[in-house]
Amino acid sequence: MSLDALYGFSARTLDGQTVTLDRYRDKVLLIVNTASECGFTPQYAGLQQLYERYSARGFEILGFPCNQFGAQEPGDAAQIGSFCQTNYGVSFPMFDKVDVKGPNAHPLFRYLTGEAPGVLGTEWIKWNFTKFLVDRRGSVVKRYAPATKPEALQDDIESLL
Repeated sequence: MSLDALYGFSARTLDGQTVTLDRYRDKVLLIVNTASECGFTPQYAGLQQLYERYSARGFEILGFPCNQFGAQEPGDAAQIGSFCQTNYGVSFPMFDKVDVKGPNAHPLFRYLTGEAPGVLGTEWIKWNFTKFLVDRRGSVVKRYAPATKPEALQDDIESLL
């Protein structure tokens, strides 16, 4: 795929607006599949801290709720937004619930997993809070496992800013 491929994807925000990722051109991105009832859900706090620390320097986090792993994101868009804001003060962009694996996977996640395969070259996402770091040109730089805490990404993020 071309270097600009990432910017051709679009997604619907929690409030129902369709946006293209071109909106985030020239920014460092962290794209994360999230869930409200997961053991990793407290990572929202660390993600928010990263966002507050680096957003002024051109860093964005894009959260994509997913209900494919243990049905840990059962809520609708309004419930997800309320949960994230009330419990973690999330102010980074959150999108509508998507599939991240299988035949109905959102095209963005098919692209991300193809660009940054997981362990032993597997492309499918194994659980919530898998993270993809994208540089300012739209290249997928690194994939992080769900257990990787957001604060562990600081050096990689800073190197791209």
